[in-house]
Amino acid sequence: MKKKTNIAAWISGKILLYSALIVGALLMLLPFIWMLSSSVKTQRDVFRFPIEWIPTTFQWGNYAEIWTKIPLLPYFNNTAKLTFIVMIAQVITSSFAAYAFAKLHFRGRNQLFLLYIMTIAIPWQVYMVPQYIMMSYLGLSNSHLGLILMHTFTAFGVFMMRQFYMGVPDELVEAARIDGLSEYGIWLKIMLPLSKPAIATMCITSFVSEWNDFMGPLIYLSDDKLKTLQLGIRMFIGQYSSDYQLIMAASVIALIPVFIMYIFFQRYFVEGVATSGLKG
Repeated sequence: MKKKTNIAAWISGKILLYSALIVGALLMLLPFIWMLSSSVKTQRDVFRFPIEWIPTTFQWGNYAEIWTKIPLLPYFNNTAKLTFIVMIAQVITSSFAAYAFAKLHFRGRNQLFLLYIMTIAIPWQVYMVPQYIMMSYLGLSNSHLGLILMHTFTAFGVFMMRQFYMGVPDELVEAARIDGLSEYGIWLKIMLPLSKPAIATMCITSFVSEWNDFMGPLIYLSDDKLKTLQLGIRMFIGQYSSDYQLIMAASVIALIPVFIMYIFFQRYFVEGVATSGLKG
């Protein structure tokens, strides 16, 4: 009887837990559902009360109209260019540095790693002005190259990749060295193939961060032809602040690449997050 009572209590606890998680997930998704619903409504129906979650008539023309209101395509292309270049550069630089900190032995390795990781705690606002002065002095303040160079290195990426590399047996690396494989060969042929979950996690975090970056392009890019999608949406809001259905349509367009990126790498994402902190 006591065993049945324990099983019933365990089942009840699981039901309550999953019910709370479902409610929490729905609350988190509610703004996105409203954004998606508003993007296919007319202007007068966006703030109708009570909220009409499923429009009577879907205004799919909002998605076509937003491309004609502002030069959205060049902004989209600029954002895609910056995002993919920075994402690839961060994966390469972070994996290189992580391999050195995890598998190479040199004097001051741990101290240097600690100092590098401590930069994560420094807010960008602290060194924003000196960084802008430096980039202006180098003539890179109004160029995509300046943004790419500033975002190529990431301490968080090095930390995450190092934690994953620490889980790779040292014996495997030593065996490769005995067989005559160089450090670059070990990195390319052993470490990278084994670190797909960590690379996928790096790709997602880098992609989302760069794609959604607003302050960096706002500060460094002044030419209209260089601006990104986030600046384009902000420009549209300034010009057409009452056309919320078009603003929501533009927001959905900006969200789609992030959603696709996550779907593409999600099979590795959870594994990468879970394994990156197992050993250090």
